[in-house]
Amino acid sequence: MAKELTLSDIFISYADKLRLVVGFIVQPEDIDDIVQDTFLRSYEADLKTKIQYSRSYMLTTAKNLALNHVEKWDNKFNDSITDVKESLPQLTTLDFEAEFESKERFLVFIQATNLLTKSVRKCFVLKRVYGLSQKEIAHKLLLSESTVEKHVAKGLLKCAIYMEQIYNSQYQNTLVEVN
Repeated sequence: MAKELTLSDIFISYADKLRLVVGFIVQPEDIDDIVQDTFLRSYEADLKTKIQYSRSYMLTTAKNLALNHVEKWDNKFNDSITDVKESLPQLTTLDFEAEFESKERFLVFIQATNLLTKSVRKCFVLKRVYGLSQKEIAHKLLLSESTVEKHVAKGLLKCAIYMEQIYNSQYQNTLVEVN
């Protein structure tokens, strides 16, 4: 008489296929969490009622968890930054040229931030414009502090590169006009 495979045995032998399927739906860093959650949900269901087709059940569960994860992630980042109650500080100067340059720099900054992905832009703006701590941002956006730190760094780097390119091209255009 052959030994009946337990749900754990089936999961271990089938986990790579689950990772492959889930990998088509979510980001690589989320695959293992979803596959682990698939096992937990399958195990809980198996405790209540014996699952007849374990592989199919796990595959369906993994696919649904991955789709729910993507939908939840998309909805989380569809909220606008204007939902944050803090307001921007007023930028005022007495010198017209300085005020004009300040506004021009701010417009270039806005253009740079608009090129960022939604999640990176939210973290970056909340940190650099609103002055929130990484812990506060993580709490507001339901992210880990590590993710917030990475998003802020990525935003800073991409904005700096963009702004440098803009100012370098303006400087070169000015040199051409003078000559």
